[in-house]
Amino acid sequence: MDFSTEKLLTIARKYWRADREYDGKLESPPEYMKLCDLWDERLEKDLDRWRACLDTLKPLLPGYDIRDGTMGPAASAFRGIAYLDDPQDPSKFRFALVACLSVLAPIYTVYGVQYDFVGRQRHNPRVSFEPLPPEMRAPADIISRRLEETFDVRRLPREVADTPIPLYVHNMEPPQTTLFHALFDSQPDNLP
Repeated sequence: MDFSTEKLLTIARKYWRADREYDGKLESPPEYMKLCDLWDERLEKDLDRWRACLDTLKPLLPGYDIRDGTMGPAASAFRGIAYLDDPQDPSKFRFALVACLSVLAPIYTVYGVQYDFVGRQRHNPRVSFEPLPPEMRAPADIISRRLEETFDVRRLPREVADTPIPLYVHNMEPPQTTLFHALFDSQPDNLP
């Protein structure tokens, strides 16, 4: 597949609008309806394989709690989250790794979210993209290899993911919207 910025923008335009014409209307935009239909197809085709992939990560990442964070049409990707266990130990570097497998194109990304704890609650999320902090790199590489082996996908280069696009993606609007938002998630720090 051609992973050029232009090709990926063409794909994103099929599912996201360049205007707010449907704001305040009861009717959903046709682009969003296409995304919902695509999600139905991908859930039927890939959900079991996605969950099996997450299960295979558990023995490869001891010390991590692996969870499915897929949100359907609220995002454009299956999401898996690897939480570093024992968040109550204040000496630990606290983070989660998020794997996103796009439903729009055969691409993925893995990023980190650092956070602070107040009691047992996570606060103050800070997203880390490439290059990841040293503590995140080895487990992120394990996740990446598993995604590539299981789904025959390629990692979207950060410089392409950061490309601004003229589309509205849920809560993101131009000029802040990027290909990352359209192809993966408009709220990368929103973890369950």
